[in-house]
Amino acid sequence: MSSVPDTLGGHPSAGLSVMDATMVLVGVVIGIGIFGFPPLVAQHAGSEAIYIALWCAGGLVMLVGALCYAELGSAYPGAGGEYLYLTRAWGARVGLMFAWARCSVIQTGAIAVVAFIYGDYAQRLLPLGANGPAAHAAISVVALTALNLVGTRYSKRLQWVFTVLTLIALGSVLAASLTASGGGPVTAAEPAPLSGHPAGLLGMGMVFVLLTYGGWNEAAYLSGELRNPGRNMSRVLLIGTAVVTGAYVLTNLALLEIFGLQGLRDTPALGAEVMQLAAGPYAAALLSLTICATALSTINGTIITGARVYYALGRDVPRLHALAGWSARNETPVSALLVQGAITLALVALGAFSQNSVQTMVAYTAPVFWLFMMLVAASVWRLRQLEPDRPRPFRVPLFPLPPLLLALTCAGLVVSSAIYAGAGALIGLAVLAAGIPLLRVLKPAQTHG
Repeated sequence: MSSVPDTLGGHPSAGLSVMDATMVLVGVVIGIGIFGFPPLVAQHAGSEAIYIALWCAGGLVMLVGALCYAELGSAYPGAGGEYLYLTRAWGARVGLMFAWARCSVIQTGAIAVVAFIYGDYAQRLLPLGANGPAAHAAISVVALTALNLVGTRYSKRLQWVFTVLTLIALGSVLAASLTASGGGPVTAAEPAPLSGHPAGLLGMGMVFVLLTYGGWNEAAYLSGELRNPGRNMSRVLLIGTAVVTGAYVLTNLALLEIFGLQGLRDTPALGAEVMQLAAGPYAAALLSLTICATALSTINGTIITGARVYYALGRDVPRLHALAGWSARNETPVSALLVQGAITLALVALGAFSQNSVQTMVAYTAPVFWLFMMLVAASVWRLRQLEPDRPRPFRVPLFPLPPLLLALTCAGLVVSSAIYAGAGALIGLAVLAAGIPLLRVLKPAQTHG
């Protein structure tokens, strides 16, 4: 057991290599979405060329975002990530509102989404009764939070394993496409024409594409523990972007080869169909194991990065100092992990009573997430104005075009995701508004250099 001084007096050390942080990034991004969202994207694409173009556009958005985050992360390395950038750019109150949103809506909601998907597949392997998926979701959150409490060195090793398993899963999709090729797509029907305004269809398609790409910004929360962040932050983000975009484009080319566009639209159980082609009669169990490993990869990576916001919040807000408890021995934010786990379990309990747990959590998180992402994009420009002499080991090329493009994209996604979320968006925004009284009560301190 760590002593109290060890828990409360420690601080992050630079123990993560470029490949450690890249594995966390890739593991967070390449997750369960690639097995669930392609049919939804296909339903908003008028042709195969448009379908692939949407996935390439998602990679471009990730690249633009990575360039912006590389500048911010190299100039302002620290455990708080976006919380730190927003605080320096727009003031302590905006930073505090983001921290509240991330703790109560964005991060914990994202963990709950993936935990529910994990629970659905784990229930097939080990049934736990009528509420089995929710029980499995809760077990995954508790187990991986406990692992992170034991030590970051253990959780990052497990992340390597999970990320490799995830890439193997995508490799099986590519193998299935080779098996299925020769006679053309499994479903050879011509794609039916789509109804609706083309711009609206493409906008909704991008919402689902970027949900699949979601999580690329998480590496920013590791900059305080990354060796030589001024040089290596850009490497982590750019290498991660190349791996993710390449994997997604190849995977979706394979899916079109297997199903064709209309077949892809009509195949909701995408993973089951692909693994049936790849693994024959053992596909059901193999699919469940693969999806479980993929989901656990995302949950673990998100738990690692998410707890760093609570730590930074406790460091900067005197009345929340208890959240800044850091175990130097285990290299982990102990208090932050416990609070994050408790909030996530509360959301799991809430989702257990809804008709569709995954959709409920997506609706809850998406509009709030894109709202603050828009502010982060604008922070690149704002911080160059406020601190022009600040050393920036990596500077965004073609400035100010990349942050402007990212901000406009995020603004469009706020609208698109709110339309998609419906009433769920109002719940998430209401929880965000509930944090406004905290601005007066907590009185955040000014950020430090």
